[in-house]
Amino acid sequence: QVQLVESGGGLVQAGGSLRLSCAASGSIFSINAMGWYRQAPGKQRELVAAITSGGSTNYADSVKGRFTISRDNAKNTVYLQMNSLKPEDTAVYYCNAGVLSPDRYLEVWGQGTLVTVSS
Repeated sequence: QVQLVESGGGLVQAGGSLRLSCAASGSIFSINAMGWYRQAPGKQRELVAAITSGGSTNYADSVKGRFTISRDNAKNTVYLQMNSLKPEDTAVYYCNAGVLSPDRYLEVWGQGTLVTVSS
């Protein structure tokens, strides 16, 4: 059993910053790519940013230059630093990871953390 637990969401004014964290725990042999997705009300879930085990990153065009994804492999944790937040960044943010456990490969999702940006 593998779990992802997110933290760091909340309410912030436009132009402000938040840092999301997502820690993986359980029966983990290794973790491949980790990423952050978001889903705004009435919209489909979309990729925000992803990072490979080697540190290669990619971002949605809408967040390039404002958000930074990073990871601590020793802690099985991924972070999302969000700066210059806009009201359109308001969404539930979900952590995702490809986890190799001793007997299987799993795609795991966190429970989500709400980010609200006020204008």
